[in-house]
Amino acid sequence: MGNLPATRVTPNLPFHVSGVDFAGPFFITDRKGRGCKITKCYLSLFICFATKALHLEVASDLTTDIFILCLRHFISRRGKPLKLYCDNGKNFVGANNEITNFFKFNSESISGFAADEGIQFKFSPPYSPHFGGLWEAGVKSAKYHATRILGDKHLTFEELSTLFAQIEAILNSRPLTPLSSDPNDLNPLTPAHFLIGRPLTSLPSENLLDINLNRLDRYRCLEKLRQHLWERWRKEYLSELQQRHKWQVNQQAFKEGDLAIIKEANLPPLKWRMARIHKLYPGSDGIVRVADVYTKNGIVRRAVHNLYPLTNSSTTGAPQNPEHFEGGGGC
Repeated sequence: MGNLPATRVTPNLPFHVSGVDFAGPFFITDRKGRGCKITKCYLSLFICFATKALHLEVASDLTTDIFILCLRHFISRRGKPLKLYCDNGKNFVGANNEITNFFKFNSESISGFAADEGIQFKFSPPYSPHFGGLWEAGVKSAKYHATRILGDKHLTFEELSTLFAQIEAILNSRPLTPLSSDPNDLNPLTPAHFLIGRPLTSLPSENLLDINLNRLDRYRCLEKLRQHLWERWRKEYLSELQQRHKWQVNQQAFKEGDLAIIKEANLPPLKWRMARIHKLYPGSDGIVRVADVYTKNGIVRRAVHNLYPLTNSSTTGAPQNPEHFEGGGGC
């Protein structure tokens, strides 16, 4: 296997080298109440190659002018990138025709704008979707659950923009690796550390998952959608951290001092319960199934299957934490 591209492993400012992609369509209403008109909109996703941070924008249509406006929003909030990578239109085999045609017929005008702004706009080769594995994984994380929690519910443009801003915060809160090797440090490194210098937090709110949507006003309905997406995405992200393979050799997933995520139900959005492995309890066969972990509330005992490692203790020394979000890879 070849090495990762230099843009993926070279330390740099957030979004200095980024990828961009579109997803959708999503359906919105022009106003609240009855008699409203339903129209299409799309998700514009930017992802940083170095930090894996995400930036989401809602585009009202697939025209060059709207894409340039989304790009200007992105530059105003995240800074101007040096290079911007994008799929070639021919890569969208079986995808939405409008997205395919947008990249196919507007590549010259987009490249012209990027050249005027001093941005190197690079398209991946035709029929090579794996070149965009990093942003395709980001699209999967943002779109996969969003389409399922929305169902047949239609939001206004402002409500959908708010929902995607909250999805952006959720994805940028994911733990990547321990922040330090200090056994008393329970803080993980997240994409948010590169953006604001600290973990992302959210406003406290009541648990709305068990309340029907028709009993909620629009604001609380939007909050329930956020909590529902957080619950679905968190479970899938944790399952990726604890991948199970056939035992070819006997190796432990943990060693004392490792940082891990504790599996707990009903945690509020952007909340991860972190712990350090304090003591392992191997069975008669030498396999560890129970461990004492150090948390901010003291030492507790947990089964190993409820712990998700951020580091890999195998002899290879390779990190176990995937760079993708939910099974998607990046090339």
